[in-house]
Amino acid sequence: MEEKQSHPAAQFLKERGYPHISVVIPARNEAQNLVHVLPRIPPIVDEIILVDGHSTDETIAVARSMLPGIRIIEQVGRGKGDALRAGFAASTGEIVVMLDADGSADPKEIPYFVAALMIGKDFAKGSRFIKGGGSQDITFLRRMGNFGLSRLVNLLFNAGFSDLCYGYNAFWKHCLDYINIDCDGFEVETLISLRVHKANLRIVEIASFEYSRIFGQSNLRAFRDGWRVLRTIVREWSRWNSPQLREEKVIRRIGIEERI
Repeated sequence: MEEKQSHPAAQFLKERGYPHISVVIPARNEAQNLVHVLPRIPPIVDEIILVDGHSTDETIAVARSMLPGIRIIEQVGRGKGDALRAGFAASTGEIVVMLDADGSADPKEIPYFVAALMIGKDFAKGSRFIKGGGSQDITFLRRMGNFGLSRLVNLLFNAGFSDLCYGYNAFWKHCLDYINIDCDGFEVETLISLRVHKANLRIVEIASFEYSRIFGQSNLRAFRDGWRVLRTIVREWSRWNSPQLREEKVIRRIGIEERI
């Protein structure tokens, strides 16, 4: 992983001081990767929560040996959505960061996300497809699927996502008041983005570079998980256009404007 140049906003905010930051890491059999990921988490992070998804390797032991202060949550259910739900509930930070355990996301990018939140945004969404972003890992099939799903969401919801299916995100914890995570799989990343958008929260995309998984094989399955993402989009669009939800939209917008 290459070091990025210092971000002016991040440097400014570093001098001012950061709020309490929690990083939530879902992990299943990622012992070999955590050796590379955990040391790269920057010192501005106050709390690291690893949600272990029934690992059969030394994931928990490695995490504790590398970071004695790490919080370990043993997942009861299964799936990434369920893991994030548990991690979010346990987090105590004012800012929450979603980070994968496989080495594909660079923890050194965390200050970029935090800086964007501290200058006025509610939700900082990583994107591999804006200037400064990129990927060593995404296949042509997944790229085309992501492009099509992003275009569909932008059309249906009047949104502007460039990278819908990417899970490197950070947000102020108050965003969880508007996000009910009621799915268990990889579609959780799309669900969160859609519900944040539907709540009229302030979203900014952050250029992010996705590296190849360091060790092991991904649990992501392009067709299976793509279908689950599509079903999530259709469900959220149907709910968004119901009379009850239209009324809720107005109420939420008023509440956000009053908070601003």
